Amino acid sequence: MSEKGTRRGEFTLIAELFAPLSKGASGALGLADDVALIDVSPGCHLVTTTDTLIAGVHFRESDPPETIARKALRVNLSDLAAKGAQPIGFLQALSLNDSITDAYIERYVAGLAVDVQEFGIPLLGGDTTSGPGPLTITITAFGEVEKGSALLRSGARPGDIVGVTGTIGDGAVGLACLNATLDLPTALAEHAIARYRIPQPRLAIGRALKGLATACLDISDGLVADVGHLSEASDVAIVLDRESVPLSPAVRAAITADADWWDVVLGGGDDYELAFTLPPERVPALETLAAKFKFPLTVIGTVSAERGKGVTVTSGGKLVPVSRTGYRHR
Repeated sequence: MSEKGTRRGEFTLIAELFAPLSKGASGALGLADDVALIDVSPGCHLVTTTDTLIAGVHFRESDPPETIARKALRVNLSDLAAKGAQPIGFLQALSLNDSITDAYIERYVAGLAVDVQEFGIPLLGGDTTSGPGPLTITITAFGEVEKGSALLRSGARPGDIVGVTGTIGDGAVGLACLNATLDLPTALAEHAIARYRIPQPRLAIGRALKGLATACLDISDGLVADVGHLSEASDVAIVLDRESVPLSPAVRAAITADADWWDVVLGGGDDYELAFTLPPERVPALETLAAKFKFPLTVIGTVSAERGKGVTVTSGGKLVPVSRTGYRHR
């Protein structure tokens, strides 16, 4: 992780590297104060989310600092997407160590600046500390959503269908390629690795699902685990059809070579796609939405009419055991 070079002091680091990322946000006060003043549109809720990424746990220490920065921001944007929220700003807390030089942080800031520009979400403030532990990044993102329209985990009802955005399993397969536990053709491996390093928050689709979906969340810990969270919050049972889960060519190649990779697809995490429910009569509207965005929105299961909670997976109408349901922090 270390790169040879100098190390700016805390306030110089903020003033020279991070303050420019607050440009255009008057409430950020140029990162020169201890607070930020956040305006929210009338009739809207402020939506907040926080994620911490730790080197060696949530990203590889050898990952490029540019992609580490973008992933740290984007996993929070994915949470906002799952609420149907519009991003308005973020806070960042960094815990550095002696191996991290100015050159490393400059590359980190360059990556972060790309996404500040792409998503129109300025840096509003934060904290920078140093210690003996691994690089640790905590980002708190703010968004806004019209009152009464936020997508929650708790709205699924018996008879609803379960859908997902995009393809599932790419992030976990990409990590396996980086760790040399999976060998794929170069182009397929590069696609999966990119999905692992730089997830794609589905912000526009999340906003479009408001008024259509009954429940929604993003898939970070694993498809089965996260759909399980939706099941728990909504107090319903959910049945997923394994063969309906949308797969990229990279993931399909892994499964074709060894069907055991299904466990990684269903429980590996790092997808940052959206899982949602909606009544079956709204499926035509979902298809219209997919055509509008030119992006796959796929039905993969149903909310069971039977009482109980939890997720079961079927294949060809038969139950499939899932040995790896998702990532758990402890």
